[in-house]
Amino acid sequence: MSINLEKIAANFKLEGTVDRVEPMGEGFINDTFIIHTIGTQSPDYLLQRKNKRIFTNVPAMMENIEKVCSHIREKVIDRGGDPMREAMTVIPAVDGKLYFQDEESEFWAVCVFINDTIAYQSAKTPELAFQGGKGIGLFQSMVSDLNEPLTDILPGFHNIRYRFNQWDAVLAKDPAGRKTKLAKEIGWIESRRDEMLDFWKLVESGEIPTRVTHNDTKINNILFDLNGEVLCVIDLDTVLNSTCLNDFGDAMRSYANTGAEDDENLDAVSCNIAIFEGFTKGYLSQAISFLTEKELEYLAFSAKYITYEQVLRFLMDYIDGDNYYKIKHPEHNYQRTVAQYKLLTSMEDQYNEMCRIVRTVADSLA
Repeated sequence: MSINLEKIAANFKLEGTVDRVEPMGEGFINDTFIIHTIGTQSPDYLLQRKNKRIFTNVPAMMENIEKVCSHIREKVIDRGGDPMREAMTVIPAVDGKLYFQDEESEFWAVCVFINDTIAYQSAKTPELAFQGGKGIGLFQSMVSDLNEPLTDILPGFHNIRYRFNQWDAVLAKDPAGRKTKLAKEIGWIESRRDEMLDFWKLVESGEIPTRVTHNDTKINNILFDLNGEVLCVIDLDTVLNSTCLNDFGDAMRSYANTGAEDDENLDAVSCNIAIFEGFTKGYLSQAISFLTEKELEYLAFSAKYITYEQVLRFLMDYIDGDNYYKIKHPEHNYQRTVAQYKLLTSMEDQYNEMCRIVRTVADSLA
């Protein structure tokens, strides 16, 4: 069934006259389009069809996004910035809701398109990693005093106790009959179980505080101006209340990997310590003002934690018969598992140096 995108766009409170609506990007989760308006007096817009199979409560997700955007907008205004460029602006539907639901029960949302920006797909240099870290640190600093709770739209996300419950259930069932040939790989998971649970207990007890977090901190979710300065963080579908260490660790799993997530050549996979240092310097330049000593203590550990979680999830899906992640071939999840495990062991080998970097940078900013 073809979709009349102009008709969808007409359900939102847009300024100006719509000229055309065109696809934008590949859209791994959501389908994204750009709404072009006529003339220069009205902005263009981003239109997204939200993936209701992943985000099962889109109305709550949009409320989370608006809470965060409104809070950041106020911070930008207070410091004399441009809220239309340094914060996302959600456009409501004509009925006042933050989304429109079409006849097929699909959910659509619109925000203002921020033009004259640069987006990077990866951080190839420590200097760019610094800017990426600065972007995530700036985002977290601006929402560090947002005390209004957000709806948990992704239960169990980065919660290793939740993942272990899933893991134990899958191992007990062994639905694809693969467990017997994976004793070594299962041992990778089990040998680190206590270490990972000990960290999560600190989150559960509140010793490591819960904050507003982004939860998808790859560098292409940061917009830069044409001078290469951070403008704002985008793609806020996954904002949640969790530990901000998850954002740091997830960024390091992405930024610092010298190979691909599913690299067939394990010799190409390692943790680039220079990228780690660049990101840490940028992140702490903005985040040092609100982080506790306990958060600083576990900042480097968070990179191991998130990478370990991904090893577990890829291997769990492989044992389960490949029901969660899309695969390109029958051994794809196993390939992902061993590549991520290589990254994890590289982080473990350099862990003392990672901790030293965090401490040195934190002390220099004190």
